[in-house]
Amino acid sequence: MAKKKNQKIPEKKILFGKRNYMFMGIGLFFIFIGFILMSGGGSKDPNVWNDAIFNFRRIRLAPMLILAGFAIEIYAILVNPDKESNDE
Repeated sequence: MAKKKNQKIPEKKILFGKRNYMFMGIGLFFIFIGFILMSGGGSKDPNVWNDAIFNFRRIRLAPMLILAGFAIEIYAILVNPDKESNDE
């Protein structure tokens, strides 16, 4: 079988645009900060109870940041990369 000389090779199109990756980075940052805020609060002595695990930062703030990060990630995946080239 001979190859055709005028055979066109299809262009590879990038799946996500610059705007998508920017939002993905922001979402990952929110998730990372949420997990950092949720960590800690343990006690070195297992016989001593530490109420620090029930404070506002670990119970409310950190999970809200993680959920916001996941919402930003979903938005970053769903935003249309072709629309950004038309806006310029």
